[in-house]
Amino acid sequence: MLVTGFPAGMFQTNCYILALGEGEPGRRGECLVVDPGQDATGPLRELLDQMHLAPAAVLLTHGHLDHTWSVALVCEEYGVPAYIHPEDRYMLTDPGRGIGPAMGSMIAGVEFREPETVIELAQGDELTLAGIDLIVDHTPGHTQGSVCLRTTAATADGPVPIALTGDTLFAGSIGRSDLPGGDHEQLLESIAERLLPLPDQTVVLPGHGGNSTIGRERVTNPFLAGLARKAQ
Repeated sequence: MLVTGFPAGMFQTNCYILALGEGEPGRRGECLVVDPGQDATGPLRELLDQMHLAPAAVLLTHGHLDHTWSVALVCEEYGVPAYIHPEDRYMLTDPGRGIGPAMGSMIAGVEFREPETVIELAQGDELTLAGIDLIVDHTPGHTQGSVCLRTTAATADGPVPIALTGDTLFAGSIGRSDLPGGDHEQLLESIAERLLPLPDQTVVLPGHGGNSTIGRERVTNPFLAGLARKAQ
């Protein structure tokens, strides 16, 4: 499996591209785009052209603006649906409600819209998109509609589990819970129930910053002290 991406916009939000492999000149392969944030359209188009890929869908780990800013543009350009949990769908058209008045002032006058086709995600959904099998884990706490997306990459050394964790879990940290819809205790509960039981070798692809593994976070993440024992 091909997994690549780039940090987008002023928030440096990780926009990921997942595909079974690169396409060929004149014959584009299918891929998935996860969390196209601010100013993501240009870099995304460049990467897709280089790898001869075209999106089959855009998946959103949650509704915050830094993860969804370009979703309507990407979906429109490639004619594909967007997937989001229903609890966060309102932020596609009214992102200010998810970031509060202080931060909301920076988007005053900017119009946001839903993609033409929006498909709602639910806990335990099993999807096959662009030939990739995905499992949806609902992980409220950062927002009420936060989800993590799990898949498995085939490598020369065998299958490697992957979790795209959005802003639920980072390398060495966890998501903030002080914005509208956030709940710190709920966030910790989501991590304990949905993420920490995963195999240690599960690669964590977070919404910001570098990659990690569940095993590393279980041992070193200071915000998870005590949670690992409860998850076992």
